[in-house]
Amino acid sequence: MKKNRKNFCPVLYTVDLLGGKWKIPIVSQLQSGNKRFKELERSIEGITARMLAKELKDLEENKLVVRTVYAEVPPRVEYALTPSGKNLKGLIVEIKKWGNSHLGKT
Repeated sequence: MKKNRKNFCPVLYTVDLLGGKWKIPIVSQLQSGNKRFKELERSIEGITARMLAKELKDLEENKLVVRTVYAEVPPRVEYALTPSGKNLKGLIVEIKKWGNSHLGKT
């Protein structure tokens, strides 16, 4: 979503950055610290490796996640939240609270 200053809506912008099924669970998992790709894949039930890679790349492009490659053999890659990504903690907490309060309700 391109920012048009005249018609800028912060809610739509945020939903655009975090929309979809997997971005919020990824950000939520990274709240506890740096994770390797496989750690993330195992911790998010139902996500495929292809989708995780796509979503991590998108989060990285939007400067919410940083990817660090260590010069080791075998290579080690870790993902972490940027300061902007860490600022989402309150939002993630509120989403969890809302979800817990509405579980099982129709």
